[in-house]
Amino acid sequence: MNQQDIISFIEQNDIQKIKFAFADIDGVLRGKIIGRQKFLDGLADGYGFCDVVWGWDSSDTPYDNGRTTGWHSGYPDAPVRLDLATFRQVPWEDGIPFFLADFSADGNGKPGSDLAACPRSLLKRIAHDCGTMGFHAEYSQEFEWFNFRETPQSLQQKGFRNLETLTPGMFGYSILRPSLESAFYHDLFDLLGEFDIPLEGLHTETGPGVYEAAIMHDEVLKAADKAILFKTAVREIAYRHELVATFMAKWNADLPGCSGHIHQSLWNPEQTKNLFYDPARPNCMSELMSQFIAGQLHCLPHITPMFAPTINSYKRLVEGAWAPTTVTWSVDNRTTALRVLNRTEAYTRVEHRVSGSDSNPYLAIAAALASGLYGIRHQLTLDIPASVGNGYADKKHGVLPANLSEATRAMANSPIASELFGAEFVDHFTRTRDWEWRQYVGQVSDWELKRYFEII
Repeated sequence: MNQQDIISFIEQNDIQKIKFAFADIDGVLRGKIIGRQKFLDGLADGYGFCDVVWGWDSSDTPYDNGRTTGWHSGYPDAPVRLDLATFRQVPWEDGIPFFLADFSADGNGKPGSDLAACPRSLLKRIAHDCGTMGFHAEYSQEFEWFNFRETPQSLQQKGFRNLETLTPGMFGYSILRPSLESAFYHDLFDLLGEFDIPLEGLHTETGPGVYEAAIMHDEVLKAADKAILFKTAVREIAYRHELVATFMAKWNADLPGCSGHIHQSLWNPEQTKNLFYDPARPNCMSELMSQFIAGQLHCLPHITPMFAPTINSYKRLVEGAWAPTTVTWSVDNRTTALRVLNRTEAYTRVEHRVSGSDSNPYLAIAAALASGLYGIRHQLTLDIPASVGNGYADKKHGVLPANLSEATRAMANSPIASELFGAEFVDHFTRTRDWEWRQYVGQVSDWELKRYFEII
């Protein structure tokens, strides 16, 4: 619907409140409910929103190293704009109208002097660049997550220990296990569809109470919008079944981690031809696809925090844990960083397997697209051969950073990262990751207490 259609809808249905949200640097949706008149008044010029959301972490603790905002600036309001193209209604909240927003300077969705820290604005710019290169980017992100028979209160009371999973045992791809919680299982599929997040599939993964969902592919910005909304929507639907969902990359050392794989392809502007497919070339991979993969592999060590943004991310990126550790690619091999799927033209694509379920979809997808376009723009040759067999053992072309500190230093000092995302964004993002690392190293873990308390 266009703006006038939305105004008419609001007025004809006597809607008195509207909900909106935007993603912060951690992928946390921040927002509020506003009244009808406030909504109407802000359509032209946007709404003021306290810019502390760019000056604190996921736990609302202010950074001590921020430049975007801080005590030095007094945390003023910054202009946030609703993207009317994201209009949908929340089916589990009586159909309240909902919009996604970003800190953009142009209300028409065109890149302008946007807030450099804003993840959605960053992806909009990269998607615009993709379009000017003559490509339509088709993307989707899939997620794995664990479900618990807990509440926010019980998590705190238990100190996040001895948690009860939704179901016991390892039941990957089970038809049996979802039948135990069929109301929740079907609510996920149906309510997400009503919320304009249609799923290709939903199933159990291996692990107690873990599900995996593949979101239907779409134009890259719409795909990221659906991915960011998916994570919060799943949590909200879970709440209504007295459950808690987590998208941590690795919540338990003895269980598999949770991925957030990104599926990607480039098409002609008319969306009639998959530009990654060429039956005359090896593996039906077009030269464009080879350049795209070459760019992603070349840039990956420079931008790993975009895919693995937390301390916990790197607990998943270990050998033999169904997550990659090497700078590798393959044809239909789940042990490499990039996996080519090429059985038919319509579904030929590259699956980026580094990204975890804890990633910020806007940043992970922006990084995937920007690095692929880098390979096309620089006409890189895919001189890394496809891995055959165990990709974990194929280390001759590089390995991924071992932790967030190492990954952040590499990105902060990388001219490639600045070329992809702009120096101002890289400065802000890497400062937030450095802050995250420093919060971690200052803590004393249960492991340290158990190992050293009595014996050392």
